[in-house]
Amino acid sequence: MIKLQVIGNLGRDAVINTVNGKTVINFTVAHSEKYKDQQGNMQERTTWVDCAYWTEANVGQYLMKGKTVFVEGTPHVEVYTTKDGKQGASLRLRVREMQFVGGSNRDNQQQSGDNQYNQSAPQSAPAPAVQTFTNTAAPSFDNGGAADDLPF
Repeated sequence: MIKLQVIGNLGRDAVINTVNGKTVINFTVAHSEKYKDQQGNMQERTTWVDCAYWTEANVGQYLMKGKTVFVEGTPHVEVYTTKDGKQGASLRLRVREMQFVGGSNRDNQQQSGDNQYNQSAPQSAPAPAVQTFTNTAAPSFDNGGAADDLPF
């Protein structure tokens, strides 16, 4: 089995669809990394992962642009040809587990905006909120493991 784990930010709000009576939540996660090229210049590379999360949990409403998530699942690459004849590829992930990690960029900007008026007070970073969701709609390879309860 191949397993892929990604931590990144949602590139847009999630889209919730029903296919054959089952709910699928589609969203895109962007992971960026910085590195130095051979000339010593800083470069940034962003990898986009298209995610499909088949679940009964009602979490799609919380998957908004900018939220940081951890997703784990089975990857596959979809190869396609563009209208101008060029070859392209897309990285896709069938999500088996998902966690919310911390707040969104908007939350962080709001928090820093609140702190600008009270700069004499000591500032401490809030503990990141982590919520785990396990895909119960996908086939399980565990022997009798119970599904985790949702936090709401």
